[in-house]
Amino acid sequence: DGEDITLTPEHKKAKHIGRLFQDPMRGSAPGMSVEENLALSSGRGGWMSRISKADRREFRDRLALLDLGLENMMKQPVGLLSGGQRQALTLMMATFTPPKLLLLDEHTAALDPATAEKVLALTTRIVQEGNLTCLMITHNMQSALALGDRTIMMDRGNIIFDVAGDERRGTTVEDLLRQFKNASGGVLNNDRMLLI
Repeated sequence: DGEDITLTPEHKKAKHIGRLFQDPMRGSAPGMSVEENLALSSGRGGWMSRISKADRREFRDRLALLDLGLENMMKQPVGLLSGGQRQALTLMMATFTPPKLLLLDEHTAALDPATAEKVLALTTRIVQEGNLTCLMITHNMQSALALGDRTIMMDRGNIIFDVAGDERRGTTVEDLLRQFKNASGGVLNNDRMLLI
C-alpha cells in the first residue's frame, strides 16, 4: 500500500500479516480442536464464544478444499494431526482473513516430499486466488524458481542475486548455483540446498 510501517507497533502490524513457520507444531493451538482453531483465527471464536452451525458448515467446506480429510476431523485436537495436516490447517488459519502480507518461513521443510508438494500446491492456489503478497523463504532452489515472480538469493545476510521478469523465466537451478559460487567466492556448504 506504500505505507511505511517501520515504526508501527508489532501488535498493529500483526493483524495485516499471516505467517507460517518451518515447524508444523507452531501456528496453532494443539490442545484445541480443528474447529476451535479455525474459529479463533477467523475472529469468530474465543474462549466463551459458541461456534454456530453456519460457522461449522463454512469451516467444513473450506477444509474439504484441502483434500486432506480434515473436514471429518473438526472435533479432533490439532495436536493429534500429522505434520502435513497441521501445516495445511495453519496455512488456512493464516489466510482465513486475507492478510496484506503472507510470510512463509521454510513452511514445507519439515514435511515428507509428497506432503510438501501438496502443501506447496495449496499455498500456490491460496496465494493466487486471494491475490496475496507473499514472501517465501526456502532452501529449495527449484521451488524458489517455480513459485512467485521474483527470486532473491542471499548469503550471510547479503543479497547476492535478484532476478525477476523475463530473466527469471529463463533462469535454471544451475544458473543459481553458478551465481552463488561467483558472488560468494565459494561453494554451497548446505546439503539441503542441493536436494532438489
